[in-house]
Amino acid sequence: MKPADLLQPVLDIAIEAGNRIMEVYASADFGVTQKGDASPLTLADLAAHEYIAASLAALPVGYPVLSEEAADIPFETRRAWSHYWLVDPLDGTKEFIKRNGDFTVNIALVVDGYPLLGVVHAPALDLSYFAAEAAGAWCIRAGKREAIRTRPAAAVPAFVVSRSHKDATLEAFLAAAPPHEAVSRGSSLKFCQVAEGTADLYPRTGPTSEWDTAAGQCVAEQAGAEVLRLPGFARLRYNQKDSLLNPLFAVIGDPARNWKTLLSRVG
Repeated sequence: MKPADLLQPVLDIAIEAGNRIMEVYASADFGVTQKGDASPLTLADLAAHEYIAASLAALPVGYPVLSEEAADIPFETRRAWSHYWLVDPLDGTKEFIKRNGDFTVNIALVVDGYPLLGVVHAPALDLSYFAAEAAGAWCIRAGKREAIRTRPAAAVPAFVVSRSHKDATLEAFLAAAPPHEAVSRGSSLKFCQVAEGTADLYPRTGPTSEWDTAAGQCVAEQAGAEVLRLPGFARLRYNQKDSLLNPLFAVIGDPARNWKTLLSRVG
């Protein structure tokens, strides 16, 4: 099946996973624990993971699933995958715990190292972004569906940056940048702001894992953006090594705007 043929079923899965997340969100106890890397884990992460993994496995394509909550799969196994699902059941767990709404369900289909289908669903915001090769990029906001595209870079560009993962490298980058507006968001919504033309650049100087970025990358790229690793400016790619950590990267909404001189200072 083509990625576009799977887009609606995967969107439906993400929305239902979001419903299960919101059931926990409405409760008094999130069941917060810590994983080995000291990142938080909640009952919502686990509920979404279990539903998504079972639902993707039931699709007629039979692709393997790599989820943040079931990532202990050796590279010797993964490297043979030409197609697989890459999932973050609850991206922005810190934002979930803070109850600020900036958390998402991320589901991507990675084909030969690149995400060709991506769904980013923000259940607390009643907001979904989704895209696939040959299908374009779309948004459903409060029940209204519309196509999205990046914009030509504004005269005073808007940079979107991490709400919970700012660091000295990012601060130095922003200090060296021309006049701009800097907006903080959580989770993969930063990709989506570039995709829908409400931000021009997303520089990522802090650590991310592959499940954090693949769905958002697909949405951004299908909307006209570039997602480039730093340094070097090669397209961000997946499942190429044992580690599932990403390099630094940037999401550029208007490829005609030359950000590369500025971005070359990162990395």
